[in-house]
Amino acid sequence: MQFLKPESYFKETQAESSLIFDGKVLHLYKDIIDLPNGKQGMREYCKHNGAVAVVPLTDAGEVVCVRQYRYALGQVTLEIPAGKFDYLGEDHREAALRELREETGYTTDTLIDLGELSTSPALLSEILYIYLAENMVEGECDPDEDEFLEIVKIPLEELVDMILRGEVIDSKTQAAVLKVWAMKKKGV
Repeated sequence: MQFLKPESYFKETQAESSLIFDGKVLHLYKDIIDLPNGKQGMREYCKHNGAVAVVPLTDAGEVVCVRQYRYALGQVTLEIPAGKFDYLGEDHREAALRELREETGYTTDTLIDLGELSTSPALLSEILYIYLAENMVEGECDPDEDEFLEIVKIPLEELVDMILRGEVIDSKTQAAVLKVWAMKKKGV
């Protein structure tokens, strides 16, 4: 695809920055920016160190998902295993393997990089690194002490249908599962 405008056409430059809130996970900023047209604007956004997500696909073609309560939404969601980095600069693959084991009990030596996902680019700097886990070995899960999870195995095609019917609202799960489904349909 050929784009008509260079990236410099869109560039916004920070003129001032104020830290509004410095939390454990989120760091809220309010910046004054110089716009490409020479005027100034304001942006409020959260900095986040990033996270990983894993589509655990069993040999039987089932995706190992977790159900958990999401306080911000006030409801239980169905998701693929995921979690934030324990520290800035943590190895993405190691974090993915850790989250897979902690949340589902599964381990693997087959972790396929599915790329990156910007979860909410208008207001959050979080980049989510997504992986496909195959050839897994089942074991005991070890969730964080503030995590209450139910493990659910769903056939890949059924999970795709659930996503298409709007029954799965989690964006990382939608994007990652649909990507795996498309890859499998293409024989990748």
